[in-house]
Amino acid sequence: MPTERLDPETILAVDPWLKDHVDHIVHRHDLFRKWKDTIDSVEGGYEKFTKGYEKYGLNVGPDGSVTYREWAPNAKEAVLIGEFNNWNRISHPMKRNEFGVWEIVVPPKEPGVCAIPHDSKIKISMILQSGERIERIPAWIRRVTQDLSVSPVYEARFWNPPADMIYKFKNPRPPQPKSIRIYEAHVGISTSEHRVGTYKEFTKDTLPRIKDLGYNTIQLMAVMEHAYYASFGYQVTSFFAASSRYGTPEDLKELIDTAHGMGITVLLDIVHSHACKNVLDGLNLFDGTDHLYFHEGARGRHELWDSRLFNYGHHEVLRFLMSNLRFWMEEYQFDGFRFDGVTSMMYHHHGIGAGFSGGYHEYFGPAADLEAIVYLMLANDALHTLYPGCITIAEDVSGMPLLCVPVPKGGVGFDYRLSMAIPDMWIKLLKHKTDDEWDMGNIVHTLTNRRYGEKSIAYAESHDQALVGDKTLAFWLMDKEMYTNMSDLTEYTPVIARGIALHKMIRLLVHSLGGEGYLNFEGNEFGHPEWLDFPREGNGNSFQHARRQWNLVDDHLLRYKYLNEFDKAMNHAEEKYGWLHAEPAYVSLKHEGDKVIVYERAGLLFVFNFHPVNSFTDYRVGVDVPGEYTIILTSDEKRFGGFDNVLPGGSYFTTPMEWNGRKNFTQVSGASESVAESQEGFLRAHAAQVYIPSRTCIVLAKK
Repeated sequence: MPTERLDPETILAVDPWLKDHVDHIVHRHDLFRKWKDTIDSVEGGYEKFTKGYEKYGLNVGPDGSVTYREWAPNAKEAVLIGEFNNWNRISHPMKRNEFGVWEIVVPPKEPGVCAIPHDSKIKISMILQSGERIERIPAWIRRVTQDLSVSPVYEARFWNPPADMIYKFKNPRPPQPKSIRIYEAHVGISTSEHRVGTYKEFTKDTLPRIKDLGYNTIQLMAVMEHAYYASFGYQVTSFFAASSRYGTPEDLKELIDTAHGMGITVLLDIVHSHACKNVLDGLNLFDGTDHLYFHEGARGRHELWDSRLFNYGHHEVLRFLMSNLRFWMEEYQFDGFRFDGVTSMMYHHHGIGAGFSGGYHEYFGPAADLEAIVYLMLANDALHTLYPGCITIAEDVSGMPLLCVPVPKGGVGFDYRLSMAIPDMWIKLLKHKTDDEWDMGNIVHTLTNRRYGEKSIAYAESHDQALVGDKTLAFWLMDKEMYTNMSDLTEYTPVIARGIALHKMIRLLVHSLGGEGYLNFEGNEFGHPEWLDFPREGNGNSFQHARRQWNLVDDHLLRYKYLNEFDKAMNHAEEKYGWLHAEPAYVSLKHEGDKVIVYERAGLLFVFNFHPVNSFTDYRVGVDVPGEYTIILTSDEKRFGGFDNVLPGGSYFTTPMEWNGRKNFTQVSGASESVAESQEGFLRAHAAQVYIPSRTCIVLAKK
């Protein structure tokens, strides 16, 4: 049955401002429909098309036979070689079909026993039309290993463990979280030691930390195999292979299953925006041509990333990429994906030298790469059709309209987009502005500037901000004093007090105002110092900055524990009150002189005082819902590194008088003592007056 054509009125119902671009949006949806209908009629629909890994690559039959298929149309001869046949280039020739797909069936050594031993090395050897012989790692290979003492080039291995070694999943996928709180993590750096961490260690040591902190989702980076460790996983060579640096495929399955048993959703950082240009262990020049999986010439190369760009308009490339998504969902039981480099994919200019002002012509003009956008539509449509609970997140800096709108409504189909302007704002403030120059209006605008109805993931910092050349927020705030004054046995200096206070306030403000989801990069919850820098020639191959110093937060004499405890309290408060899946906040106050921000969300009242010196008493704030309120979270508790001047609890009654555009007001803090004196008559508190010191935030809820 043909896919239904998009009604222009459906687009305008989402966003009336798209009226001048309806034809473009309908056209790209028509291209999507054409591909989807082709997949339905020729391939048997998404269900069969996305299981290309069961046809291509190496697959074992019930009798122990091994079938190997590879798409390499430029080859005129192909042979399967490996340790199993002593790398004989004659004994196991492959046959080619009319589509350029080569195939061989290796019969079993005996019934049920493969002739190719488990974990043995293999390759495909090809003779090209030119007569040249080349050898490659199979494109669909599921296990590759690297021995740096011999060569940086990866070697393919036939992964076919005996039944007793195959990990069996015990836990079902958890339901999709209403409020998504993401812990972005990298297995390799998740150890305190100067080496690469393992899947096993992450399962045993890091998962319990994540659960305790109140995160319900993990976003795993650098899992797809990549030749260069320092690429952070973004130069992928083998798309179906889980990185062997950290352990075996079965170890990764155990990690994901254990997380599911804890109720934690696990997302994969998927890299379909480009591929490593490596030839010997990558997809580049796989059959001797530069246009098999990629565009030929300049269109197939990313000038900044020095990598290859996929040809999203080719049937076999779509099969490869969409099957790759299905493989990670099925084989490893991932729950969804964070798509890397979506801005680069969606525009012919890849975002290079392009500034996005927000004008709709920038999104729907000739700069839009419709082949790539249609691939993203197909990927999202297939994933949400096959796995209704699947989560997809787009890394896009452009602000593309309809990015997070379902495909049948004319959208690209993602569930969330990353709010990438937010961390950039904080870095600019900390680098270039003094505290009294902070613009409350601009901060609020940046945090709330998102397309209504399209969900965003807010974050104060991710791995990008921590990479070498930059610093973590904590290090921007406290810098060298983190080396000398993070112990409770040392002076609580103004720099450390400011840093701890602002670190908490920034994170709660972003968490509660910035989006419909929240993300934290591993270690930053406790103010991890310094930066990230992977072992490379330029740093003497040092692991000093390619690890997480868990010892800092585990040492109860150090002040890192305060930030960790606040992060935990913040997440658990969100779990209870659900502000992330509530309607966007109503901001009633952005006071530049007082440096105060006040807003309501999910029935809670949030009050932030960013003033560097002024502490406020009996400050009148507007609130829409009348009643008795109490403090449920304050950054000033001693267990959070505060001074216990503002404690949880108390009672604060509203007064039915309009204030800052709200129907009622209550007094929970004030501007200055002189102003407070004139406001005393409005105090409605059952307990002692509450006063909010400078650089403090509180959250109130109705009793």
